[in-house]
Amino acid sequence: AWVAEATDLVNLESWPPGTRLILRKERPHPGAQLRFTDADGMRVTAFITDTPHGVVPGQVAGLELRHRQHARVEARIRELKATGLRNLPCHSFWANAAWLEIVLAAADLVTWTRLIGFRNQPGLARAEINTFRYRVLHVAARITRGARQLRLRIDATWRWAAAIVTAWQHLRTAFG
Repeated sequence: AWVAEATDLVNLESWPPGTRLILRKERPHPGAQLRFTDADGMRVTAFITDTPHGVVPGQVAGLELRHRQHARVEARIRELKATGLRNLPCHSFWANAAWLEIVLAAADLVTWTRLIGFRNQPGLARAEINTFRYRVLHVAARITRGARQLRLRIDATWRWAAAIVTAWQHLRTAFG
């Protein structure tokens, strides 16, 4: 990607003093749908910052790296909202505080399940929560005991059944 500062090229008088405009130009990843704003097959994105010169090492490239890393935080917030944080269901502050703790615990459990159980399945390990919920969590299965063994019974025709069974084994060895 190419990174440049365009603060002097744009009128930023209505913005607070010290506002800077940073532009990033890159080739879209393979399979990405082009936008009408993509010029010559290149995608240009911009962000505004009030970080003064010399604070971030690497100047403009360092600012751009920090901005992209912050996207991971926003992705985590989006996932939490999809898990149940979008609406607080109760009128009581303490009931909503308990709800928040439950949502955070559930999100952590899903994250650790993906990390430990699906380490060999990058498609499921990095899936959005709605996709993961459909493919893994909402599958009809049964855990049975017999002959001193714990077994997972799952429909073999389910597309992700083998990945789920492998993840079950990874989780059992990690915590068994």
